[in-house]
Amino acid sequence: MTRIAVFTGTRAEYGLLYWLLKAIHSAPGLSLQLIVSGSHLSPEFGYTVDDIRNDGFEIDAKVEMLLSSDSPVGVIKSMGVGLMGFAEALERLSPDAALVLGDRFEALAFSQAALVHRVPLIHLHGGELTEGAYDDPIRHAITKLAHLHFVATPESRQRVIQLGEHPSMVHDVGALGLENVRRTQRLTPQALSTDLSFDFSRPYFLVTYHPVTQGHEQPEETFQALLSAMDAFPEYGVVFTYPSADDGGRRIIRLIDQYVASAPVRCLAAKSLGMQRYLSVASGAEAVLGNSSSGIIEIPSLGVPSVDIGLRQKGRLAAPSVIHCEPHRQGIMAAVCRALDPAFREGVEHQANPYGDGFTSDKIVKHLCEGIQAGPKVFYDLPARPDST
Repeated sequence: MTRIAVFTGTRAEYGLLYWLLKAIHSAPGLSLQLIVSGSHLSPEFGYTVDDIRNDGFEIDAKVEMLLSSDSPVGVIKSMGVGLMGFAEALERLSPDAALVLGDRFEALAFSQAALVHRVPLIHLHGGELTEGAYDDPIRHAITKLAHLHFVATPESRQRVIQLGEHPSMVHDVGALGLENVRRTQRLTPQALSTDLSFDFSRPYFLVTYHPVTQGHEQPEETFQALLSAMDAFPEYGVVFTYPSADDGGRRIIRLIDQYVASAPVRCLAAKSLGMQRYLSVASGAEAVLGNSSSGIIEIPSLGVPSVDIGLRQKGRLAAPSVIHCEPHRQGIMAAVCRALDPAFREGVEHQANPYGDGFTSDKIVKHLCEGIQAGPKVFYDLPARPDST
């Protein structure tokens, strides 16, 4: 059996990994080892480790790492704590390979531990661009630590190869999130209303805004502008999901809680919706607002417009239903008005999603079952251009 240690550190990344975890668990010749860390173990962010257990997965290692801090120093110290815990977990589990998705600081610490333990690393969603977050260089750093790559688009595959990864080790399989859209049964508005004690029969927006950690955008100012823009649409309800555990996230949480407290009938704040409820809420929303990757990758497959605010997702490939706007009140209001325009909505209902067909897990598991090369990596040089000097 090939033991594959899969890392998850956030609710969003676990939601993307769900069907792949099930596929690895059931695949002949593969053995799943699940390592849970980060905000999953924090009550402040919903203690979503319970969601993982409720989904029937056995957790092989829990690594506490997240400090209750809202600063860059706190994030760096959390990475240090995590690195020590991951070192012990990998030594105990002794996996044949490790798998990590994305671009988070938690994932970088885990990937560093895998490198020194000489555990071949499998990386998902490399080669993408998000220029407004330090997740962007973290993603590229993990690419260089990894042996095997599963990317979501042809453009991403080319970037990973440009980083010196051999083409034979870089596979375009599409985005895992589209498999969730394809396979997850949506809850009815009535069921959501009962479950979340909120009226989902009225028109509403779904809002997820994460701190911008790279560039000149001021996250609190942008979020205040977003709240001010919401005031211009009082006939619409607003469902907020909490931001990630990046530095500055707790300040956004305080603003959310204050805004919801001022209008508890119109607004709802959720620490974590889980994948089924998130997709159910999103599919019924008039628009999805904020700067989450889900607004660009998964939401277009629901036929729902997305308003992408500011810098965080700058550079990421997007479908026609994604409306990019400047991080100020007037820009956000104009983008929301466009998202609500019937002609625009009609044009995006049947659009193609550039992130694949939603049959991702089977493609990944097929490659994993063929075996994982564990030898030393060699930098792959692109062929010289004829006009180069």
